[in-house]
Amino acid sequence: MADSDISRLKIKRAATPVAGAPRRRRRTWLVVVLVTLAIAAALVFRSMTAPIPVEPVSVSMAYPSQSFALLNATGYVVAQRKAAVASKATGRLEWLGVREGSRVKEGEVLARLESRDVTATKEQAAANIKLAQANLEQGQAELNEAERNFNRSRDLLAKNFVSQASHDAAISRFEKAKSAIAGYRASIAVAQANYRATEVGVEQTLIRAPFEGVVLTKNANVGDVITPFSSALGSQAAVVTMADMSTLEVEADVSESNLEKIQPNQPCEIQLDALPGVRFRGRLLRMVPTVDRAKATVMAKIKFTELDPRILPEMSAKVSFLSQEMPEGERTARTVLQPAAIVQRDGKNVVFVIKGDKVSQVAIETGARIGEMVEIKSGLAAGDRVVMRPSEKLHDGAPIALSAK
Repeated sequence: MADSDISRLKIKRAATPVAGAPRRRRRTWLVVVLVTLAIAAALVFRSMTAPIPVEPVSVSMAYPSQSFALLNATGYVVAQRKAAVASKATGRLEWLGVREGSRVKEGEVLARLESRDVTATKEQAAANIKLAQANLEQGQAELNEAERNFNRSRDLLAKNFVSQASHDAAISRFEKAKSAIAGYRASIAVAQANYRATEVGVEQTLIRAPFEGVVLTKNANVGDVITPFSSALGSQAAVVTMADMSTLEVEADVSESNLEKIQPNQPCEIQLDALPGVRFRGRLLRMVPTVDRAKATVMAKIKFTELDPRILPEMSAKVSFLSQEMPEGERTARTVLQPAAIVQRDGKNVVFVIKGDKVSQVAIETGARIGEMVEIKSGLAAGDRVVMRPSEKLHDGAPIALSAK
């Protein structure tokens, strides 16, 4: 009896649960859930802080006249009055009184050639004048003496104190004396003409300014041989090149297919590459009445309405032919931006300004359209970079990555 009771007391190990197993399973599941939540949070945070690829665009400056431009052309600034100043004489350059940039008046002596030979010829011509004048004085004295002898012989002939032959000789001497006077006066005229010719020769050794202007280039130095046509080896023809700066104009090539868009006296706007921030007013002065068959263009000459001392010959120029004259208040540059960079946020026009690797939302005030651009009255400055076509997820302070175009 006792033995059977004891046999029933055996422990069944497979059916008895292990103490603490459910607790370990719960802990495992908790760790899995926490890890999953951490990964999800990391993915969400990464998606929220990941740089947004954007396309940058710069704020620029534009002129309202661009909206009225019918045609654009390129050309150069030239002087209508320009001269390579030379001498008609041949000689060695002895003195040069100007340099590049010198302002000269009409008739001012710019340079001088050696003139000892022509000066000596001039002095000789002056001496010939004095000699001819002395001969005239001598001939006048002989004429006076011949006239007195003639009068005396005539009185004596009336009283039969001299013969007719003697009186005829007195008449002959008197007539010859009068003829000699005419010859002496003609000699004086010839000597004076020779003197004037030598004066011209001396004057040709002085190189003068043909008009008031500015010396552009210096082509010769003291000691150079100057010849009219520079035919000799090592010689120079022009001493300086000068221009009248009051006659500056722009020569631009216009395609013959666009001639119907321009007409004389049409308002123009001139931009010089050397002065990119300035626009100059101008008018189409005239067109050269011939076509360049090689380029199929016609040369248009545009006159500056107001000249500026900063404008120099041979500057590159861009000319806009306008449909109308621009008012005074619309001749200044305006800040402009492409319309695709402007979006609406909370009922306001805003842009996203790029600052380093983030953007800053800026409210702006827009104005009129200028060509394909929009005027920005406030909020931006020229040179600022903003986001082009900003997406809805872009916000103030969002990190960005500039996309390569």
